[in-house]
Amino acid sequence: MPRFSIIVPAFGVAGRLSQALDSVLGQSFDDVEVIPVCDAPDSPAGTVAAAYAERHSRVVPLTSPPAGGLGVARTTGMAAAAGTYLLFLDGDDVLTPGALAAIDARLTATEDVDVLFFDHERVHWWDADTSTPPLGPAPDGAFAPDRAPRLTGVSVPAWSAAYRRAFVTGHRLTFPASHFTDIGWGGLVTLTAERMAVLRSVCVRHLVRRRGSRLHSPGAHQLDLLDQVELVLTRAGELALPEDRLRPLFEQLFSAVLRTAAHPERLPAHLRRAFFRRAGGLYRRHRPAGFRPPAGSVGVQHRLLAAGAYDAFHALRAVNQGMARAAKEAPRPRAVRTRARYALQLRRPLDPDLAVYCAYWGRGYACNPAAIHAKARELAPHLRSVFLVEPDAVGSLPKDVEYAVIGSRASWDALARATYLINNANFADGVVKRPGSVHLQTQHGTPLKRMGVDQSTYPVVAAASGSFTKLLARVDRWDYNLSSNRHSTRMWERAFPGSYETLEYGYPRNDVYYTATADDVARVRRELGVPEGSTALLYAPTHRDQSSGFDAPLDLEAFCEAIGEEYVVLLRAHYFYDRGAARGEGRIIDVTGHRSAEDVCLAADALITDYSSIMFDYANLDRPIVVYADDWDVYREIRGVYFDLMEAPPGRVARTPEELTALFRDGTYADASAAALRTAFRQRFCQFDDGRAAARVVRRVLLGEPPESIAPVIPLAERVPAPAHCLVRS
Repeated sequence: MPRFSIIVPAFGVAGRLSQALDSVLGQSFDDVEVIPVCDAPDSPAGTVAAAYAERHSRVVPLTSPPAGGLGVARTTGMAAAAGTYLLFLDGDDVLTPGALAAIDARLTATEDVDVLFFDHERVHWWDADTSTPPLGPAPDGAFAPDRAPRLTGVSVPAWSAAYRRAFVTGHRLTFPASHFTDIGWGGLVTLTAERMAVLRSVCVRHLVRRRGSRLHSPGAHQLDLLDQVELVLTRAGELALPEDRLRPLFEQLFSAVLRTAAHPERLPAHLRRAFFRRAGGLYRRHRPAGFRPPAGSVGVQHRLLAAGAYDAFHALRAVNQGMARAAKEAPRPRAVRTRARYALQLRRPLDPDLAVYCAYWGRGYACNPAAIHAKARELAPHLRSVFLVEPDAVGSLPKDVEYAVIGSRASWDALARATYLINNANFADGVVKRPGSVHLQTQHGTPLKRMGVDQSTYPVVAAASGSFTKLLARVDRWDYNLSSNRHSTRMWERAFPGSYETLEYGYPRNDVYYTATADDVARVRRELGVPEGSTALLYAPTHRDQSSGFDAPLDLEAFCEAIGEEYVVLLRAHYFYDRGAARGEGRIIDVTGHRSAEDVCLAADALITDYSSIMFDYANLDRPIVVYADDWDVYREIRGVYFDLMEAPPGRVARTPEELTALFRDGTYADASAAALRTAFRQRFCQFDDGRAAARVVRRVLLGEPPESIAPVIPLAERVPAPAHCLVRS
């Protein structure tokens, strides 16, 4: 009996079927049988399968009528399978190298669960390097379905899991004969399973066809979706599924229903009202007690569906579309005049001595652009520099900085004529890259979380990122891209593919960590209101893409009470939540609104963060860092990360408030083991920050000096960081 039976429906994919079969037969783990299911022995796919069967005894082709679709083909393959576990692979998809060995090892470790879900990678026809849709949070080992209620199975493709054959046959599970067979199958499997597990490794590369999924194509088959919804919810009712499992199942099923209802072009006109009416009946019949629709427009759609308000549903959709179109097309007299003026300014020659700067989409004078601006006044005083800011940031600018308000005529005039354009984010889409102009992208952190086009398959992030086509158009304006370490160099190249030149010069904003003195540190602490003699802990959590506001994951008052009177906490929320000037509240000082993150870091004797890129900058100071990772698994699934921070942290890691408190009560946050972790982290991520980054950038970009004349980076062992106010000895 083989360990795995791999069933490969192969309708209309003869051109790629050999790749699918090779990906299975080429695995290091070979205790498998392969069952291609084709429409006929003499069909193109059948001919390919027969040729493989002649060469490989493990290949056993079958036939199934194409009218039955994937569901019937998979059930046909299951009936002939002899393996302990069943796996499915579409005929134009492939297994990743080592996938079967990884699946086998995980099944062995979890003692042969009923179902093992694993990650897959969606590969668009135009892009060979995309990422993995998250499976969602789940326990580490084997678990009962009620311990992961949001893992309902209805959104997991059949080929993204392994199924114990005895479990499947014992419960007489088969694939529904439907276009939406994966929804019915996945829902019924998860409702029936007693023990499940998750393997967080990509095992299948799924080709997303250029014309998209068949499930999105128009036709009467869209009604099949409601059949599968009814099938799964009826079974859930028969099992008296607990409310905490029924609610996410109901919500995920009707999320699919509403997507179809909101795209009437998927249905023939005479079936649209019938689809909506039946969907509303299913909604009312199966709605869990106490179910509350989501917030926002999706919640409105839920309520209209529940009420059977077809006309209101589609009228609202038409109104929203019309308003969006009208808002986009409505003439804005001032904007029209400004664009016309910008077009005229573009006809004038570039000003060789004009540089335009912007940071954080105009939030103020900050970060790498501000550090370059300051150094340019020293090394290139002939340049006129204009900083672009939003209106509410004008008051925070240093008095001697020339500025223009974003969107004003002055800002567009400067953008049209400037030879040098420096930004840590991106200028507006309407900015034209003129021949002879020089665009420098400074970035504003080292990437732990996925960035740029690498976000494309993380739904929550991608939804907020806007058009990736527009992003790449902005990237095409860059002449230079700044990097502070080799890790960043590699990640920027894949996240922002373009023809720019990478400058491994370090981040100018981090120069101050090597140039500041003890007097500078004391001055900043006084400005922030840090009591004399206190040990200042900077708490800087990052933004959560699934949240709309700032909610500190840590109870700071309880934390301060637990660790002792000698500590104060400097709270710095992500810049998305800038709430004005620094404010003191006893032992918790809110420094979110302080203009300079670098000043705040200088004032802090240690850093507590979760996944914020501030850790990479703060590491330059060689002071203790603690990672408070209470939701690491959730964060990496939703946001996506480039490396496992838990495997290579900059210091001690705490998962709970109690663990965090203990680190400061017993001093282990700054012991020799913590220092060793910090040393390894600094060697990896503080490669190019040495106190001279701004000078290198100004000389290379603004003064045009050749690369060979630029001062080399000082070795890490020879750098002397700014001293901490309260020296903590390891």
